[in-house]
Amino acid sequence: MTLLAALSARPDGHLGHRAGWLRAAVLGANDGLVSTSSLMVGVATASGVHTSAVLTAGLAGLAAGAMAMAAGEWVSVSSQSDVEEADLELERQHLAADPDGELEELTVIYQERGLSRYLAEQVARELHEGDVLAAHARDELGQHETTKARPVQAALASAASFLLGGLIPFLGMLGPFTGAARILAIVVVTILGLWTAGYLGARAAGAGLLTPTLRVVLGGTIAMAITAGIGQLAGVAGL
Repeated sequence: MTLLAALSARPDGHLGHRAGWLRAAVLGANDGLVSTSSLMVGVATASGVHTSAVLTAGLAGLAAGAMAMAAGEWVSVSSQSDVEEADLELERQHLAADPDGELEELTVIYQERGLSRYLAEQVARELHEGDVLAAHARDELGQHETTKARPVQAALASAASFLLGGLIPFLGMLGPFTGAARILAIVVVTILGLWTAGYLGARAAGAGLLTPTLRVVLGGTIAMAITAGIGQLAGVAGL
């Protein structure tokens, strides 16, 4: 492998290329599970609520949440993409106005990474003879193709995973449950779903399994408990 290839290569087995869609997918699945189940549990906890009302609330929350997640991801990641493009445009202007200064800037970057002055300058000069903007985007701005902001991908991943996660609490409505048993069934299937989402997210990220999984389960359980309490208060107050 050449020196230039070694500087730019991504080691095999690293998972940074999954960061964009994985973040959106994990967030969407977790949010779908937590928000839908919390809404259903909150409504079911209120006194005098029929099964149809719980289903309607769950479906409305599922549809609204998926659209909100898609729109939110698209807007936020588009903003990130705009920042990246603005930085690239500014770098183009700098390269056109002061190529020697930009060459020195790249040389210093490589020196700070451990190369000798002679070798750092040699690498910088060779890169400036090729795709100089790509070299500065990668090594000066920290922009990489694998972690580039992709608004559409993030929006689709978030919406799809929200829908998938949000459907799980409805499994608690399938049995012949009523009252507290119905609430318990929703909670149980949601906790199982949270455990699965946490486990799969940790596996996809290449992280340890126990801590991320417990974090997802604990956060979702607390959210359901708080929402159930609010639903109970609303029912007692007759709202």
